[in-house]
Amino acid sequence: MVLFGTLVNGALIVAGSLLGLFFTKIPERFKETVMHGIGLAVLFIGLQMAFETDKIIVVLLSLLTGGIIGELLRLEEGLNRLGGWIGSKFTTTKDDFSVAQGFVTASLIFVIGAMAVIGALDSGLRGDHELLITKGVMDGFVALVLTTTLGFGVMLSVVPVVLYQGAIALLATYINQWLPEAFLNGLIVELTAVGGLLILAIGFNLLKITQIRIGNLLPSIVTVAVVYYIYQLF
Repeated sequence: MVLFGTLVNGALIVAGSLLGLFFTKIPERFKETVMHGIGLAVLFIGLQMAFETDKIIVVLLSLLTGGIIGELLRLEEGLNRLGGWIGSKFTTTKDDFSVAQGFVTASLIFVIGAMAVIGALDSGLRGDHELLITKGVMDGFVALVLTTTLGFGVMLSVVPVVLYQGAIALLATYINQWLPEAFLNGLIVELTAVGGLLILAIGFNLLKITQIRIGNLLPSIVTVAVVYYIYQLF
């Protein structure tokens, strides 16, 4: 079953979020310290991923073109509105922002990254779900901790995770007919680096060092394929 790994990943996010809901009443100072710990761990993961590349120009151009597209489309605003709309279906109006923040933050953490892409590709190309199941265990623990500080919105992130990884897994069943293996492997390296920088930005936001509009940079996950293809031509 092509989507088995994706569905397990989603189920573990829901399980982690449900457990996290039982710990939302802990004192604020504990939540703040936990969030700082998550932010530091996210920074570390982002740096590890970003250092995968030795083609800085590809990463830079991908972020620039993706950022321009994102600003034109105002994706960040759209994500926040979506999170707020979803939150309004489950909470009172005063809680909508909190739900939107939890939804957007968790969605970005779970979706952006090499494991999401490579794991989904493994599921589609080889029927190997081990990487996505491993990611699911990690996501479940992160969801638990995030839910204690950001609330119910974290659980709603399961929707984009399942749609995103599921789409890649289904597409992967045909992708080897379109792209040479060498090109695909090189693209994954650059995609990992771009994703790492976006995860780094999430860490900065969690630590409140700055407020980067990460949603507007999301198109760089797509533009990296175009930039890398052009780079290979020269």
